[in-house]
Amino acid sequence: MYNIVIVGVGGQGTLLASKILGQLAMNNGYEVRVSEVHGMSQRGGSVVTYVRMSNDQPLYSSIVEQEQADIVLAFENLEALRALPYIKKDGTMVINTQEILPMPVITGAVKYPEDCLERVRESCKTIEIDAVDIAHECGTYRAANVVLMGVVAKMLPFSVDEWHKAIEQCVKPKFLSININAFDRGYAY
Repeated sequence: MYNIVIVGVGGQGTLLASKILGQLAMNNGYEVRVSEVHGMSQRGGSVVTYVRMSNDQPLYSSIVEQEQADIVLAFENLEALRALPYIKKDGTMVINTQEILPMPVITGAVKYPEDCLERVRESCKTIEIDAVDIAHECGTYRAANVVLMGVVAKMLPFSVDEWHKAIEQCVKPKFLSININAFDRGYAY
């Protein structure tokens, strides 16, 4: 069984990432549950998605409880910090090293915590990657989510071909080659 929590900001592609994971699991005969929690996504608010997959026991809930995530995939630094309660003791957090200022920071009401990554590193195993820069090299910054999928792929028992198939099933054909390239770059990271 794998419990994965995906956190980010509206518009970063967290929902596509969860769709790819769900498709991948179904393609390989896993029972899968995906649950999406939308914040103020149109205004850059937090978005949290839970993905649970199992090939050996039934899944009765689509929610990943605190301290139960094998993998937390964080699309932004502050979201990584906010997601710390979900990670298992031996879990891994994959972090896109990007800062997106929330509205209270933009308006000056609060400061963005400068030590987000340090606090996360102190609490769990991390893999940090500038997925936006890699995605931009592939043709569009919007493929950062699929770069992150490539990093996560090494932690799950599915072949690269199986990942490519799931991406193909979830991405529009005109964007497929960019996304496959982005996945492969993340996988090679």
